[in-house]
Amino acid sequence: MSIHYKCRHCGVSVGKIDTMSVDSQALGFHQLDDQDRMNMISYQNDGDIHVKTICEDCHEALERNPQFHEAETFIH
Repeated sequence: MSIHYKCRHCGVSVGKIDTMSVDSQALGFHQLDDQDRMNMISYQNDGDIHVKTICEDCHEALERNPQFHEAETFIH
C-alpha cells in the first residue's frame, strides 16, 4: 500500500509513503472534517490512498495572488 500526495492545483507529485499499515491519526487525517476528507482523500481498489495537497510553488502563488483561491485551478 502506498500513500500518494499530489498538488490539487498543478498535479505535481509532492511525495509518496510506502507502508504496510497506516495510522490516520499519525497522518493528521482525523483533523479533517467529513467534507474535507471527501474532497482530499481517495481510496483506490489496490489499497493505495491518494491525497490532494498543495505544492510549495502553488502555495507561494496563492500567497502572492489571493484571488487565485476563487479558482479550482489557476495554472494554465
